[in-house]
Amino acid sequence: MEMNENTSTSSTERLGHSTDPTPRPAARPSGVGDPASTGRAPRRAWFALAVLMLPTLLVSVDNTVLSFALPEISRDLAPTAAEQLWIIDAYPLVLAALLVAMGSAGDRWGRRRMLLIGSIGFALVSILAAFAPTAAALIAARAALGFFGAMLMPSTLSLLRSLFTDREQRRLAIAVWASGFAAGSALGPLVGGVLLEHFPWGSVFLLAVPVLVPLLVLVPILITESRDPAPGRIDVCSILLSLATMAPVVFGIKHIATEGVDLVAIASIVIGLVAGYVFVRRQLASESPMLDVRLFTTGPFGGAVLVNLLSVVSLVGFLYFVSQHLQIIAGLSPVNAGLALLPGLVVMIIAGLVVVPISRRVRARILVPVALTLSAGGYLVVAFGASEGSMAAVIIAFVMLGIGIGMAETVSNELILTSAPPAKAGAASAVSETAYELGAVLGTAVLGSIIAAHYASSMIVPSSLTAEQADAARETLAGAAAVASDLPASQAQQLMDAAAVAFDGGVLVTSLIGFGLMLVAATIAALTLRNPDPSREPAEH
Repeated sequence: MEMNENTSTSSTERLGHSTDPTPRPAARPSGVGDPASTGRAPRRAWFALAVLMLPTLLVSVDNTVLSFALPEISRDLAPTAAEQLWIIDAYPLVLAALLVAMGSAGDRWGRRRMLLIGSIGFALVSILAAFAPTAAALIAARAALGFFGAMLMPSTLSLLRSLFTDREQRRLAIAVWASGFAAGSALGPLVGGVLLEHFPWGSVFLLAVPVLVPLLVLVPILITESRDPAPGRIDVCSILLSLATMAPVVFGIKHIATEGVDLVAIASIVIGLVAGYVFVRRQLASESPMLDVRLFTTGPFGGAVLVNLLSVVSLVGFLYFVSQHLQIIAGLSPVNAGLALLPGLVVMIIAGLVVVPISRRVRARILVPVALTLSAGGYLVVAFGASEGSMAAVIIAFVMLGIGIGMAETVSNELILTSAPPAKAGAASAVSETAYELGAVLGTAVLGSIIAAHYASSMIVPSSLTAEQADAARETLAGAAAVASDLPASQAQQLMDAAAVAFDGGVLVTSLIGFGLMLVAATIAALTLRNPDPSREPAEH
């Protein structure tokens, strides 16, 4: 997904895009390995960034908004534990698998065109998802949302390099993008909570319609069509291999959570790993690869991508279990549960912006590990505080997690863009976005599956329940709550006490794993992240 980097700022080109393939003389670099800017970005570029943040926020909100709707969806559609996880994961799984492919399609057929098609499709499928009659229909709709969401994302981060050629402006723009994406994941539960307080669960999908209408109006006004004058071919085989890599692995993890380790789970994971190996070999052998895996050997690129991946795994995994804990165990309404997470959301946005001037003075290999270590501490707080019923522990834990992730993602995203060659800015953006979405998949697939497995194995149901009630109560926490709603008060309390013990035991285990993931990410950052070679950066002006 390569962009035409040698853009001019003539009056015939809007927002730095040029469809003229004629080579231009190389200019003295300004910033980290970029063409020089003839001036700071016009105000129109900032308006364009604001418009492009709409799909960024929407896609990231959709990663987590269903966490708060799960209790209502469970009561209405009665999904199994596996279906419940697939309702969450079908969307980011398809999205992650197709991001790079859709980016390549945008290079060939026009990035603005793909953005507009994706917006229309996303809005229409959101309406279908809002009225899904069964769990299977909702899973299918979520997968379709992932398909159209993949059309939306590649045009956002990759545009920053051409919109903002001034180094300091680009840093701020990247900070806004990274903070918006991370905050969108955290905003999902709050938005879901407010909507569910007043409307049915389908409202969390209908949210996409009023968000995308302004985009459909403003994008044609602010942004001209942009495409690669010499695009690579659409590699259908690579697209299929990317799907064959992730889908079996995620299925295997979920199968282990619900059925235990067996031949089906092992075979699924092995198939995914083999497909991944073939995918990488195919990209290395291709003259125009769908995903340029050689980027991972460029400076701190690979380390920054891993930091993003592990950060999102931890963030989404945290929101998955905390949203259920706050509503079902702590008994908060959806809106109050969302408000409990509001301080963490606010500090995540602030941290992502405040880190911009700090990053000019503190090396990335120091700044990012310190931030991620703070996030690791947040997991310890929730591990040993949430099970005691302390709301303060959940709030403090999310604040610590938000500060660390907000800072780390802003710095790592800038390193991803600036450490890759200018001609590979589009491909670098697609890899970064894929890491986000794959992290969202693994956050629920791995951490969510661990909680589901622990809950099912440790749940001790009261002997007074029927066999059908006992099975439903062991399936999910929401299932136990649904059974309790039909029982006498004393039996209901006994059931929910047992469910709380089983679920919070899983939270303890999962939180310790999240703590470990953050320490691993901090170690990777300390070993791999380094600021680009100063010789590539001219004096600022």
